[in-house]
Amino acid sequence: MPPFLLKNERLRSDLIALLAGAATPLAFEPFGVFPLAILTSAILFVLWEGASGARAAWRGFLFGFGMFVVGVSWVYVSLHTYGNMPTPLAGLTVVLFAALLGAFPAAAGWLQSYFGALAVGWRLALVVPALWVLAEWTRGWFLTGFPWLDLGYSQIDTPLAGFAPVAGVYSVSVAVAASAGLLAIGWVDRRLVWRLSFPGVAVLWGVGWLLGFIVWTQPAGAPLKVALVQGNTPLTIKWRPEYRAGIIDNYFALSERATDARLIVWPEAAAPDYFDRIAPVLVPRLERMAKRQGADFLIGAIEREPGTSTYYNSVFVVGTSQGRYRKRHLVPFGEYLPFPTLLRGLLNYLHIPMSNFSVGNGDQAPIRAAGHTIGVSVCYEDAFGEEVIRALPAATLLVNVSEDSWFGRSFAPHQRLQMARMRALEAGRPMLRAANTGPSAIIDYRGEVRVKSPQFERYVLTGAVQPTTGTTAYARFGNVPVVGLILVVLGAAAWRARRLR
Repeated sequence: MPPFLLKNERLRSDLIALLAGAATPLAFEPFGVFPLAILTSAILFVLWEGASGARAAWRGFLFGFGMFVVGVSWVYVSLHTYGNMPTPLAGLTVVLFAALLGAFPAAAGWLQSYFGALAVGWRLALVVPALWVLAEWTRGWFLTGFPWLDLGYSQIDTPLAGFAPVAGVYSVSVAVAASAGLLAIGWVDRRLVWRLSFPGVAVLWGVGWLLGFIVWTQPAGAPLKVALVQGNTPLTIKWRPEYRAGIIDNYFALSERATDARLIVWPEAAAPDYFDRIAPVLVPRLERMAKRQGADFLIGAIEREPGTSTYYNSVFVVGTSQGRYRKRHLVPFGEYLPFPTLLRGLLNYLHIPMSNFSVGNGDQAPIRAAGHTIGVSVCYEDAFGEEVIRALPAATLLVNVSEDSWFGRSFAPHQRLQMARMRALEAGRPMLRAANTGPSAIIDYRGEVRVKSPQFERYVLTGAVQPTTGTTAYARFGNVPVVGLILVVLGAAAWRARRLR
């Protein structure tokens, strides 16, 4: 074949990898075209076949870059619209961030080339999916972690979600990647379509479907009436002192509508001031309302240690119970500055409000409110499954409070709701998600949204939720089984590939 034709063929394949990656976010909310997660991954796996390690790494990078530059484009909104970063710099930051995230599928592509001696069936059905999910898992903790767009989230409404209570979202990702690998096998070798691809996919999806019938948890008491108060406070005015009283009055006025709720939840930092400064006025008012309505309040507020510059992103219980939770997993640049000596000038330039929090203790006990033990998370803490299950088995209910106005009218709030649903399914616990601009949602223990609010409206979302007790396999063992299985598969495959070479 003439060299220029070979070169053009390679370029076409590279472009296909980029476009397949860019299409992958459509598999997630708010689009929900879940088969795309399998199809686009299968395309990438086929493009890796026969490619050198360097070329496979490049195609993995292009796929990941396309996936993240589209899927996390909301970072631009956070940086430019609310972080005051100039348009060119914000755009460049998104590109660089997507490039960094693209390094993980690039690493998977490079590593899979080591196993080229294995039969195509073993390689695509086991090794490549294992490497893909190992890359996802690594991305979930590297530099504090960014577990966005893990393939498993796209399947929350499919039979593959049955794996989640067993071994978490990464086990669902394994099932997605294995389905893609089986599809790729049939693509590469048509003789294996009916011998391996079709039977393998049928077994995988059948097992997931059967697992979905297992009831891991049981009701804990009677259903609980709840209200999630969505203040819809614009971020542009939230921290301006002249609007403070009006914002708090708005939350009280909305809460007055929740006449029969036993638990009323305000979003992250709903009270826009240091809690110690507004508590003398705010808390007595809340206590009077709590007594009148027979309810407990969970409210997000900024907590400051008296006489110091130490402050926390906290949630307080006010009413018949008392308690507090301090956020443990902070957002880099948004809530704390990594490498402060080098980057202090950047933070001062961006003028991001409330962006130097301290980390809450890792061993905080679940809080009590409305007669139940509650596992609380703040903002994107609910993207980390092993952190949410720390509250189990004691907690009978999960609550997440969030400030989603940082994301504007982007994909992010919908992606975050999808992740919250996965946390509920993994834990076998209902999840209440209270977001300032929405969507707020009441999610049952099977990850189903029972009721959801509209976005960008002042709204009180009311309903009943059934607290649960008991323990799923994931709540007991976390990510250890799935990561352990991946390492065993890769170890055995590496030994076999070495023998064959």
